Amino acid sequence: MRVISERLVRVEPGWGRLDGAEIVLDDGRRIPELDAEYLAPVEPSKIMAVHLSYRSRVEEYGARIPNAPSYFLKPPSALAGHRGVIRRPSGGRLLNYEGELAVVVGRRMKGVPEREALDYVAGYACANDVGLHDFRHADRGSMLRVKGQDGFLPLGPELVPASEFDPRAYALRTYLNGEVVQEGSAADLLFPVAYQLADLCRLVTLEPGDVLLTGTPANSRPMEPGDLVEVEIGGLGRLASAVVEWDVDLAGPGAQPEVTADSIHVALAVPEVEAERLA
Repeated sequence: MRVISERLVRVEPGWGRLDGAEIVLDDGRRIPELDAEYLAPVEPSKIMAVHLSYRSRVEEYGARIPNAPSYFLKPPSALAGHRGVIRRPSGGRLLNYEGELAVVVGRRMKGVPEREALDYVAGYACANDVGLHDFRHADRGSMLRVKGQDGFLPLGPELVPASEFDPRAYALRTYLNGEVVQEGSAADLLFPVAYQLADLCRLVTLEPGDVLLTGTPANSRPMEPGDLVEVEIGGLGRLASAVVEWDVDLAGPGAQPEVTADSIHVALAVPEVEAERLA
């Protein structure tokens, strides 16, 4: 992971920084920002994400507060940039947004105590941990089919240096077609960022560039083709993605998309009894 001393963007054809209405690339070239094709400003060996970490999300499901967080992995191929598209496969119904704070590791972490964990962070960015819950019946908690598909992790628009952002005091909002649909803050986190990093690096070595997704607040809901979804975190900017229909045939080997009571319960946050009726 390169040293982060200023806000960075990553576009075709490389890394750079915003300068007004232009992006200045590392080689000195300038391109209009409006013409830029953004890439995610990270190049991780792995992406780790927490299941439940916001009190509002736990309360929304009527669940018990977990004693400790649990995690899952997303492949780097899930990454997408600012102003990119999120593809909903034909026949899919439950494609949910999840606005999140992304943490990017700056130095190798192994056995780092919680009190020192934030010193190892390179920077922070907005993220959307997209999930297609039509595959929830097949994943049994691993989330690979639900959340690991190509383009299911928009991240950006910038990577903001750790020195310019405090993960202990932030506000997060998700917008759908301009309307606020999620709100959360650091005060709502059951497991602070430093705790999550220290927890993970007890057992898994976190390498420079690795990404931690720190969870989403209440009111994750399905998106539809034609929607514009945006994630905004104070000090980190506003990440935008357009939802499109993907004309692809998913028939073949393996589990097929299916709307089940469990997928409805999770995607719509309705009680399990009501989800059974809707299924």
